[in-house]
Amino acid sequence: MDHFLYKNGVLHAEDVALADIAAQVGTPFYCYSTATLTRHYQLFTEALSPLPHLVCFSIKSLSNVAVLKVLGDLGAGMDVVSGGEYMRARAAGVPGEKIVFSGVGKIRAEMRLALTGGIRQFNVESEPEMRALSEVALGLGLVAPITIRVNPDVDAKTHEKISTGKKGDKFGIPISRAREVYAEAATLPGLKIVGIDVHIGSQLTSLEPFEAAYQKVAELTHALRADGHSIERLDLGGGLGIPYARDNNAPPLPIEYGAMVKRTVGDLGCEIQIEPGRLISGNAGILVASVIYVKDGEDRDFLIVDAGMNDLIRPAMYGAHHDIIPVNEAAAGAEQQPYDVVGPICESGDTFAKSRNLPPLREGALIVFRSAGAYGAVMSSEYNSRPLVPEVLVKDDHFAVIRARPTFDEMLSRDTIPEWL
Repeated sequence: MDHFLYKNGVLHAEDVALADIAAQVGTPFYCYSTATLTRHYQLFTEALSPLPHLVCFSIKSLSNVAVLKVLGDLGAGMDVVSGGEYMRARAAGVPGEKIVFSGVGKIRAEMRLALTGGIRQFNVESEPEMRALSEVALGLGLVAPITIRVNPDVDAKTHEKISTGKKGDKFGIPISRAREVYAEAATLPGLKIVGIDVHIGSQLTSLEPFEAAYQKVAELTHALRADGHSIERLDLGGGLGIPYARDNNAPPLPIEYGAMVKRTVGDLGCEIQIEPGRLISGNAGILVASVIYVKDGEDRDFLIVDAGMNDLIRPAMYGAHHDIIPVNEAAAGAEQQPYDVVGPICESGDTFAKSRNLPPLREGALIVFRSAGAYGAVMSSEYNSRPLVPEVLVKDDHFAVIRARPTFDEMLSRDTIPEWL
């Protein structure tokens, strides 16, 4: 469910006409719905009740500070994978005790930043990282709370570039070695073991891989407790998918996911922590673009739009599908025709869709890429020296620009010509 609906033939974000935003802000731009973000967060926290739990939003999916504040004010924790994301969470007012630091390549400066600023836990991904973290914590006179991320060798049956739980993936330690790694962690004076972490991938459309992984985590919990470790918290990661195409079967709902969590690990007496990103932010955001030209090709017609792969890279990078709809609703029964929807970037890969059936569109028409809230703006770039596009947040009948489009002068000011030139 989202809050992007047609009203009187014009697509709205909540109670704001997208055409009105486009007139003031220009295209392309990202637009996020506060009501959708709120509802999706609430679905997760309701699904895990009455278990003790914390829903930590995965910042890597959508990192704008205003969005983080919306979720933080609702009670969400944050899952970060860099020092910059940690600073964004703090800038949004999220306390350190609600921030989880994940990622395979934490550097010592990031460890110091989080330890001095406050942290709920580090999800440790390797033995060298574990030893480095202990040294950093001791140097500060502190103790770092940790979980160790285990790799359960479970196939998430998702895209190969977003799979994280198979033995060939770079994430975590093999679950078969978990007991010996936990044993070493217990000897390191700068660390305090608080639980177990697992995360098997993103955009999962079935609960079966989750259940297989969580059953292994339950078995490991019993084994580690038998070894004398205090396992108080289970960090189960994120990864639940969203329906990118409206005509496809919908992935499981958060309530179904929550029931599975309770069934597999709910009797262990642990606090449950999850780190959803896409399901909270994905359908809460859209990318709005304008048609520049309608080009007649030899064997196909092209819609050339002002958004490019630098603004939304998922189709080029993953072959990802995004539904595309016009801002002005087509008349009932209007004939559709196939278009290749492409951007202005000087790359053949700058293609959003091929042979996509759409109502006839003219130059200047506004279109929307749906389900673009997750991994849209955060993965954008200035390729071809194109400015980053604005981000807009809507609440009820008003909107605000929460990241402005930079000017060319602002872009150029970041470059420096050496004196010897």
